[in-house]
Amino acid sequence: MSQLEQQMRHRDREMVPRLLVQGMFALMAVTLAIVAYAQWFDVPNRGVLVEAPVVQSLEIVMTGDRNGIYEVTTPDGTLIAASTDEKAGFIGVIGRVVDRERFKNNAVSTVPVTVVRRENGNIAIIDDTTNLRVELIGYGKDNVAAFAKLLD
Repeated sequence: MSQLEQQMRHRDREMVPRLLVQGMFALMAVTLAIVAYAQWFDVPNRGVLVEAPVVQSLEIVMTGDRNGIYEVTTPDGTLIAASTDEKAGFIGVIGRVVDRERFKNNAVSTVPVTVVRRENGNIAIIDDTTNLRVELIGYGKDNVAAFAKLLD
């Protein structure tokens, strides 16, 4: 056996230390045990979003093109906003999500969606044709503000 072969064999053994692999499997086993315990003993869920009552709502129609540029109009056709407006690009993101859900469910794309403000201040997008509910939590203040402005 050549010196190079010996070096390669030694190097391959030491690529991932045995202790690290054992730790990884131990972590997986502990995680599985915690989840199993929670399921078997009906431990209540934590961190689950509670939908607060709606205090304000607005029906909007989102129409877009292949470039991701979306316009938000009232059901009667009055232009309210567009994804090309300053700090409103998130409107295009949500528009694509709604269009994709409607495509998957063979739903009409011109039916209005509802933007709601909840009692706790959260903003949500609700599409009753596909039962899509997007609670705008954790998307960043500018992204949430793009939809909050529609309600103001």
